[in-house]
Amino acid sequence: MILWIKGHSHHYEMESLCRIFFPYQKIQVKFGDREEVDDSQAQAWVGAEPQGESVRFFAWAKCNGQEREEESSAAETTFTGLDDFGRRKEYERRMGLLLFRVLSELCNCRPKWGILTGIHPVKLLRQLCEEKGEAQALDYFRQELLVSPEKTELARRTMETQLPFIADNRPDSCSLYLSIPFCPTRCSYCSFVSQTVERSARLIPQYVDLLCREAEYTGAIAKELGLRLESVYIGGGTPTTLNPEQLTRLITTVQQSWDLSHCREFTVEAGRPDTIDREKLTALRECGISRISINPQTLNNHVLEVIGRRHSAEQTLEAFALARELGFGNINMDLIAGLPDDTAESFADTLDRILALEPENVTVHSLALKHSAKMMQQEDVERFHNDGETAAAMLEYADRRLTETGYAPYYLYRQSRMVGNLENVGWARPGTECYYNIITMDETHTVLACGAGAVSKIKDPYSDLLNRIFNFKYSYEYCSRYEEILARKNEVKTLYEQFCK
Repeated sequence: MILWIKGHSHHYEMESLCRIFFPYQKIQVKFGDREEVDDSQAQAWVGAEPQGESVRFFAWAKCNGQEREEESSAAETTFTGLDDFGRRKEYERRMGLLLFRVLSELCNCRPKWGILTGIHPVKLLRQLCEEKGEAQALDYFRQELLVSPEKTELARRTMETQLPFIADNRPDSCSLYLSIPFCPTRCSYCSFVSQTVERSARLIPQYVDLLCREAEYTGAIAKELGLRLESVYIGGGTPTTLNPEQLTRLITTVQQSWDLSHCREFTVEAGRPDTIDREKLTALRECGISRISINPQTLNNHVLEVIGRRHSAEQTLEAFALARELGFGNINMDLIAGLPDDTAESFADTLDRILALEPENVTVHSLALKHSAKMMQQEDVERFHNDGETAAAMLEYADRRLTETGYAPYYLYRQSRMVGNLENVGWARPGTECYYNIITMDETHTVLACGAGAVSKIKDPYSDLLNRIFNFKYSYEYCSRYEEILARKNEVKTLYEQFCK
């Protein structure tokens, strides 16, 4: 696809909108007036230009021999009082509305999140509520961002659950994330930077050694800054690829090098059922872990085989029963809507069987395929990934069943190239919400992250400013360039010194 931009240089939002409608096409961005090109390519042209005392906004698109165009105008006085950033965002919104409408007509679909392309729609709604009041903010979502009534309501319900947790935040609050970038096998839809145990087993002992050292080093920085640890999350990958001794060592290191007296929860994403056994769960239990995840994705054995999972639905049920037997009282289970060869009926059966187990949390993801996923190499990838109607039906069923069973949405985020341009939603019974998930999606406070692929997000407690400090992506890089990672951690102190000036 070719996207021409005229009258401004901020093309990211327009490119993201085009990707909603053409997720598998490479988007080539050009600036200036559009040119005649081969009609086999989808094309779009969007821009803004002064017109006397007004600004003219326009959008044109062509696909499969059909074309559409729209335009609007606004008096220059409309933008009075806006700074450069505010003016740019309002230009983007107005151009986005036009581009969304012409692409919706050409593609005969109207994505329910409208022109929103960001990861954190609930955070945006909260900010709008603080600025405009809830009634006006909801109207703005529906009318000015073209978000459907049902998605607007989902965002509102999620925000309502989050507000008490966000209100408890303090200037010195922080959370800790530890990355375990190893999995038994790589699922065909996965785009995370993780390695299979078969290929990287020799690295794991060294990796655990260094991760423990980084956790200690980061804990010392947090203590020096007077930060208050609110939550800990060990994620992946699949953390339970580690053996019981390694899990115990990592958790004990955190407990000994951090002050956990104010810590609300300590989560370990146990993940795939084929990595869960009595010895590992006993180790987690004895370390005082308060929350775990057991992630089946589906209970359809055929779909599990298609996506490259080496476990069965029966193993999921056995792992859950074992966790309950050992006393775990806060368990999350992940499902994915839109997996290949899954049907709306099969997904409903999976969800009903999961609800029969009565887990405290259920997270419903929508399939998102990035270029690095194996599934993207299949010739028929568009066959199942473009079936947004089926995925939407799955999410509608999940919303209804989870609501009537006593769960409420408590965090929500979106990704690019999601089937049907939908969303991921975490559902919880009241009082069992994962605090870490809430503050991460709202970007409420600093998250200090350790391990390969981890990103520390340093939040200014007195503004919306957020700085990121990146660790190396791959486990072999993490091990070979470890001293550089510790040096980067010192940036945390520098940033906090700037915040407190």
